[in-house]
Amino acid sequence: MTEQGFPVGEIDTSRPHPARMYDFFLGGRDNYEVDREAAQQVIDLFPDIVPTTRANRRFMHRAVRHLARSGIRQIIDIGTGIPTAPNTHQVAHEVSPDVRVAYVDNDPIVATHAGAHLLGAGNTGFFLADLRDPVAILGHPTIGKLIDMDQPIGLLMVAVLHFVKDDEDPAGLVAAYRDALPAGSRLVLSHATSDFHSPETGVEDAKEVYKDRGATATVTTRSYEQVLPFFDGFDLVDPGLVQIPLWHPEGELPTAAELSHVGTYGGVGVKL
Repeated sequence: MTEQGFPVGEIDTSRPHPARMYDFFLGGRDNYEVDREAAQQVIDLFPDIVPTTRANRRFMHRAVRHLARSGIRQIIDIGTGIPTAPNTHQVAHEVSPDVRVAYVDNDPIVATHAGAHLLGAGNTGFFLADLRDPVAILGHPTIGKLIDMDQPIGLLMVAVLHFVKDDEDPAGLVAAYRDALPAGSRLVLSHATSDFHSPETGVEDAKEVYKDRGATATVTTRSYEQVLPFFDGFDLVDPGLVQIPLWHPEGELPTAAELSHVGTYGGVGVKL
Protein backbone atom coordinates (compact mmCIF):
# COMPACT_ATOMS: atom_id res chain seq x y z
CA MET A 1 0.00 0.00 0.00
CA THR A 2 1.15 3.55 -0.69
CA GLU A 3 0.86 6.37 1.84
CA GLN A 4 -2.27 7.46 -0.04
CA GLY A 5 -3.95 4.17 0.80
CA PHE A 6 -4.24 2.26 -2.47
CA PRO A 7 -2.50 -0.92 -3.67
CA VAL A 8 0.50 -0.34 -5.93
CA GLY A 9 -1.01 -3.04 -8.12
CA GLU A 10 -3.67 -0.56 -9.17
CA ILE A 11 -1.13 1.17 -11.41
CA ASP A 12 -2.12 0.20 -14.96
CA THR A 13 1.04 -0.45 -16.94
CA SER A 14 -0.81 -1.94 -19.90
CA ARG A 15 -2.12 1.39 -21.27
CA PRO A 16 -0.38 4.71 -21.77
CA HIS A 17 -1.35 7.41 -19.31
CA PRO A 18 -1.19 11.11 -20.29
CA ALA A 19 0.60 12.07 -17.04
CA ARG A 20 3.36 9.56 -17.70
CA MET A 21 3.60 10.54 -21.38
CA TYR A 22 3.85 14.19 -20.28
CA ASP A 23 6.70 13.18 -18.00
CA PHE A 24 8.47 11.62 -20.99
CA PHE A 25 7.97 14.78 -23.08
CA LEU A 26 9.66 16.72 -20.26
CA GLY A 27 12.61 14.34 -20.27
CA GLY A 28 11.56 12.51 -17.10
CA ARG A 29 12.00 8.84 -16.26
CA ASP A 30 8.88 8.15 -14.22
CA ASN A 31 7.10 6.24 -16.97
CA TYR A 32 6.71 2.75 -18.36
CA GLU A 33 7.58 1.20 -21.68
CA VAL A 34 4.00 1.51 -22.88
CA ASP A 35 4.12 5.25 -22.12
CA ARG A 36 7.50 5.74 -23.76
CA GLU A 37 6.44 3.96 -26.93
CA ALA A 38 3.27 6.02 -27.26
CA ALA A 39 5.02 9.29 -26.37
CA GLN A 40 7.83 8.66 -28.84
CA GLN A 41 5.26 7.99 -31.54
CA VAL A 42 3.66 11.35 -30.75
CA ILE A 43 7.05 13.06 -30.95
CA ASP A 44 7.85 11.38 -34.27
CA LEU A 45 4.56 12.58 -35.72
CA PHE A 46 4.47 15.99 -34.05
CA PRO A 47 7.91 17.13 -32.80
CA ASP A 48 6.44 20.39 -31.50
CA ILE A 49 4.89 18.47 -28.60
CA VAL A 50 8.24 18.79 -26.80
CA PRO A 51 8.62 22.61 -26.94
CA THR A 52 4.89 22.92 -26.28
CA THR A 53 5.05 20.77 -23.16
CA ARG A 54 8.12 22.54 -21.82
CA ALA A 55 6.59 25.96 -22.50
CA ASN A 56 3.53 24.82 -20.58
CA ARG A 57 5.64 23.93 -17.56
CA ARG A 58 7.28 27.35 -17.62
CA PHE A 59 3.85 28.99 -17.90
CA MET A 60 2.75 27.14 -14.77
CA HIS A 61 5.78 28.44 -12.88
CA ARG A 62 5.12 32.04 -13.89
CA ALA A 63 1.42 31.78 -13.11
CA VAL A 64 2.02 30.29 -9.66
CA ARG A 65 4.48 33.05 -8.82
CA HIS A 66 1.82 35.54 -9.96
CA LEU A 67 -0.72 33.94 -7.63
CA ALA A 68 1.61 34.11 -4.65
CA ARG A 69 2.60 37.70 -5.39
CA SER A 70 -1.10 38.56 -5.68
CA GLY A 71 -1.73 37.39 -2.13
CA ILE A 72 -3.09 33.90 -2.84
CA ARG A 73 -2.11 31.64 0.04
CA GLN A 74 -3.89 28.41 -0.91
CA ILE A 75 -3.85 26.45 -4.16
CA ILE A 76 -5.72 23.45 -5.52
CA ASP A 77 -3.68 21.85 -8.32
CA ILE A 78 -5.91 19.47 -10.30
CA GLY A 79 -4.11 17.13 -12.68
CA THR A 80 -0.71 17.85 -11.19
CA GLY A 81 0.97 15.00 -13.07
CA ILE A 82 4.27 13.31 -12.29
CA PRO A 83 6.20 15.50 -9.83
CA THR A 84 8.85 17.48 -11.71
CA ALA A 85 10.87 19.97 -9.70
CA PRO A 86 10.20 22.69 -9.08
CA ASN A 87 6.63 21.72 -8.24
CA THR A 88 3.74 24.06 -7.49
CA HIS A 89 4.43 24.40 -3.77
CA GLN A 90 8.15 24.93 -4.35
CA VAL A 91 7.48 27.74 -6.80
CA ALA A 92 4.90 29.33 -4.50
CA HIS A 93 7.14 29.02 -1.45
CA GLU A 94 9.86 31.00 -3.20
CA VAL A 95 7.46 33.93 -2.83
CA SER A 96 5.67 33.01 0.39
CA PRO A 97 6.47 29.88 2.46
CA ASP A 98 2.99 29.86 4.00
CA VAL A 99 1.15 28.96 0.77
CA ARG A 100 -0.82 25.73 1.18
CA VAL A 101 -1.17 23.37 -1.79
CA ALA A 102 -3.57 20.47 -2.31
CA TYR A 103 -2.47 18.29 -5.23
CA VAL A 104 -4.98 16.12 -7.11
CA ASP A 105 -4.40 13.55 -9.85
CA ASN A 106 -6.13 10.42 -11.13
CA ASP A 107 -2.99 8.36 -11.82
CA PRO A 108 -1.83 6.14 -8.94
CA ILE A 109 1.79 6.42 -10.07
CA VAL A 110 1.66 10.11 -9.16
CA ALA A 111 0.75 9.09 -5.63
CA THR A 112 3.76 6.79 -5.40
CA HIS A 113 5.99 9.83 -5.89
CA ALA A 114 3.96 12.25 -3.80
CA GLY A 115 5.58 11.38 -0.49
CA ALA A 116 9.05 12.18 -1.75
CA HIS A 117 8.30 15.17 -3.96
CA LEU A 118 4.98 16.78 -3.05
CA LEU A 119 4.50 16.24 0.66
CA GLY A 120 7.80 17.44 2.12
CA ALA A 121 6.25 20.57 3.58
CA GLY A 122 3.65 20.58 6.33
CA ASN A 123 1.27 22.65 4.24
CA THR A 124 0.93 20.33 1.24
CA GLY A 125 -1.30 17.34 0.59
CA PHE A 126 -2.10 14.91 -2.21
CA PHE A 127 -5.06 12.68 -3.02
CA LEU A 128 -6.31 10.60 -5.92
CA ALA A 129 -9.43 11.89 -7.64
CA ASP A 130 -10.70 12.78 -11.10
CA LEU A 131 -11.33 16.26 -12.45
CA ARG A 132 -14.71 15.06 -13.66
CA ASP A 133 -15.96 14.65 -10.09
CA PRO A 134 -15.89 18.13 -8.53
CA VAL A 135 -18.09 17.06 -5.63
CA ALA A 136 -15.60 14.38 -4.58
CA ILE A 137 -12.64 16.72 -4.97
CA LEU A 138 -14.11 19.71 -3.17
CA GLY A 139 -15.46 17.50 -0.40
CA HIS A 140 -12.26 15.52 0.15
CA PRO A 141 -10.77 15.58 3.66
CA THR A 142 -7.45 16.88 2.29
CA ILE A 143 -9.25 19.92 0.94
CA GLY A 144 -10.99 20.35 4.27
CA LYS A 145 -7.65 20.20 6.07
CA LEU A 146 -5.67 22.56 3.84
CA ILE A 147 -8.12 24.86 2.08
CA ASP A 148 -10.34 27.53 3.60
CA MET A 149 -13.25 27.83 1.17
CA ASP A 150 -14.06 31.29 2.52
CA GLN A 151 -10.71 32.75 1.45
CA PRO A 152 -9.40 33.29 -2.11
CA ILE A 153 -8.07 30.13 -3.74
CA GLY A 154 -5.79 29.56 -6.69
CA LEU A 155 -7.26 26.78 -8.86
CA LEU A 156 -4.83 25.21 -11.33
CA MET A 157 -6.15 23.37 -14.38
CA VAL A 158 -2.93 23.26 -16.34
CA ALA A 159 -2.89 21.08 -19.47
CA VAL A 160 -5.73 18.91 -18.20
CA LEU A 161 -9.01 20.04 -19.81
CA HIS A 162 -7.96 18.85 -23.27
CA PHE A 163 -8.26 15.34 -21.83
CA VAL A 164 -11.96 16.00 -21.14
CA LYS A 165 -14.18 15.20 -24.10
CA ASP A 166 -16.91 17.53 -25.32
CA ASP A 167 -19.66 15.16 -24.20
CA GLU A 168 -18.21 15.29 -20.68
CA ASP A 169 -19.04 19.01 -20.54
CA PRO A 170 -15.69 20.61 -19.70
CA ALA A 171 -17.27 24.08 -19.42
CA GLY A 172 -19.80 22.75 -16.95
CA LEU A 173 -17.03 21.16 -14.89
CA VAL A 174 -15.06 24.41 -14.74
CA ALA A 175 -18.25 26.25 -13.76
CA ALA A 176 -18.85 23.79 -10.91
CA TYR A 177 -15.43 24.57 -9.45
CA ARG A 178 -15.85 28.28 -10.12
CA ASP A 179 -19.14 28.40 -8.26
CA ALA A 180 -17.48 26.88 -5.18
CA LEU A 181 -14.68 29.47 -5.13
CA PRO A 182 -14.97 32.71 -3.16
CA ALA A 183 -14.62 36.06 -4.92
CA GLY A 184 -11.02 37.04 -5.58
CA SER A 185 -9.97 33.47 -6.36
CA ARG A 186 -7.82 32.79 -9.42
CA LEU A 187 -8.15 30.23 -12.20
CA VAL A 188 -4.92 29.22 -13.94
CA LEU A 189 -5.75 27.31 -17.11
CA SER A 190 -3.84 26.11 -20.14
CA HIS A 191 -5.24 24.11 -23.03
CA ALA A 192 -3.90 22.49 -26.20
CA THR A 193 -4.97 23.99 -29.51
CA SER A 194 -4.51 23.29 -33.19
CA ASP A 195 -4.86 26.99 -34.06
CA PHE A 196 -1.14 27.37 -34.74
CA HIS A 197 -0.48 24.08 -36.54
CA SER A 198 -1.84 22.94 -39.87
CA PRO A 199 -2.67 19.25 -40.36
CA GLU A 200 0.58 18.90 -42.31
CA THR A 201 2.53 19.38 -39.06
CA GLY A 202 1.23 16.06 -37.74
CA VAL A 203 -0.83 17.51 -34.91
CA GLU A 204 -3.98 15.58 -35.89
CA ASP A 205 -2.07 12.34 -36.36
CA ALA A 206 -0.46 12.80 -32.94
CA LYS A 207 -3.87 13.14 -31.29
CA GLU A 208 -4.89 9.81 -32.81
CA VAL A 209 -2.01 8.06 -31.04
CA TYR A 210 -3.79 8.46 -27.71
CA LYS A 211 -6.84 6.75 -29.18
CA ASP A 212 -5.02 4.08 -31.18
CA ARG A 213 -2.80 3.12 -28.26
CA GLY A 214 -5.74 2.84 -25.91
CA ALA A 215 -4.52 5.61 -23.61
CA THR A 216 -6.53 6.25 -20.47
CA ALA A 217 -7.61 9.60 -21.96
CA THR A 218 -7.72 11.05 -25.47
CA VAL A 219 -6.90 14.58 -26.60
CA THR A 220 -9.40 17.20 -27.78
CA THR A 221 -7.68 20.34 -29.01
CA ARG A 222 -9.84 23.47 -28.94
CA SER A 223 -9.77 26.84 -30.65
CA TYR A 224 -9.44 30.22 -28.98
CA GLU A 225 -13.22 30.65 -29.24
CA GLN A 226 -13.75 27.30 -27.50
CA VAL A 227 -11.23 27.85 -24.70
CA LEU A 228 -12.22 31.42 -23.82
CA PRO A 229 -15.64 30.46 -22.33
CA PHE A 230 -13.87 28.41 -19.66
CA PHE A 231 -13.11 31.80 -18.09
CA ASP A 232 -16.77 32.83 -17.87
CA GLY A 233 -17.28 34.43 -14.48
CA PHE A 234 -13.61 35.41 -14.28
CA ASP A 235 -11.90 38.69 -15.16
CA LEU A 236 -8.88 37.79 -17.29
CA VAL A 237 -5.55 39.16 -16.10
CA ASP A 238 -3.63 41.01 -18.81
CA PRO A 239 -2.67 40.01 -21.45
CA GLY A 240 -5.73 37.74 -21.46
CA LEU A 241 -5.90 34.32 -23.10
CA VAL A 242 -2.74 34.01 -25.21
CA GLN A 243 -0.16 31.56 -26.47
CA ILE A 244 1.54 30.54 -23.25
CA PRO A 245 5.01 32.01 -23.96
CA LEU A 246 3.29 35.42 -24.24
CA TRP A 247 1.78 35.27 -20.76
CA HIS A 248 4.02 37.42 -18.53
CA PRO A 249 7.24 36.34 -20.26
CA GLU A 250 10.46 36.62 -18.31
CA GLY A 251 13.37 38.08 -20.21
CA GLU A 252 13.13 38.75 -23.93
CA LEU A 253 9.84 38.35 -25.74
CA PRO A 254 9.55 35.07 -27.66
CA THR A 255 10.20 35.32 -31.36
CA ALA A 256 7.68 34.45 -34.04
CA ALA A 257 9.73 31.34 -34.81
CA GLU A 258 9.59 30.22 -31.18
CA LEU A 259 5.86 30.85 -30.98
CA SER A 260 5.24 28.78 -34.11
CA HIS A 261 6.25 25.64 -32.19
CA VAL A 262 3.88 26.12 -29.23
CA GLY A 263 0.29 24.90 -29.54
CA THR A 264 -1.22 25.87 -26.21
CA TYR A 265 -3.31 28.76 -24.88
CA GLY A 266 -3.07 29.93 -21.32
CA GLY A 267 -4.45 32.55 -19.02
CA VAL A 268 -5.26 33.55 -15.46
CA GLY A 269 -8.67 34.82 -14.38
CA VAL A 270 -9.88 36.45 -11.18
CA LYS A 271 -13.32 35.40 -9.96
CA LEU A 272 -15.69 38.35 -9.98
